[in-house]
Amino acid sequence: MTTENEDPSAEKIETLAKKIWLAGLGAYGQSLDNVQTGYDKLSEESLKVFEELVQKGEALQSEATNEVKDKVKEGKSRIEARAEELKSKLSLTSGFNSKLDNLSKKIDQLTSKLTKKS
Repeated sequence: MTTENEDPSAEKIETLAKKIWLAGLGAYGQSLDNVQTGYDKLSEESLKVFEELVQKGEALQSEATNEVKDKVKEGKSRIEARAEELKSKLSLTSGFNSKLDNLSKKIDQLTSKLTKKS
């Protein structure tokens, strides 16, 4: 490749420059490969993490739903018990009021009779 006009050291410099250029291209290609590999791993990992989060979310939702159902049942039982207690008290009160009214009428009648006799 050397011609008579070219200096052998110029050819060496040209060869060295070409090798440096090729090494730079190789480094660029290697970095692209590394970035692609890293991106693929990151995508894989992020998908795995996402799926794990979905599973945890489903489990928590199920747990929360069951807990809410239990609390609703508990609250309903308490309300029903309180309602029965109130019904019982109201029936006692209404019976008591009725008896009190009857006694009041009898007292009025007796008072009236005593007033007439005196």
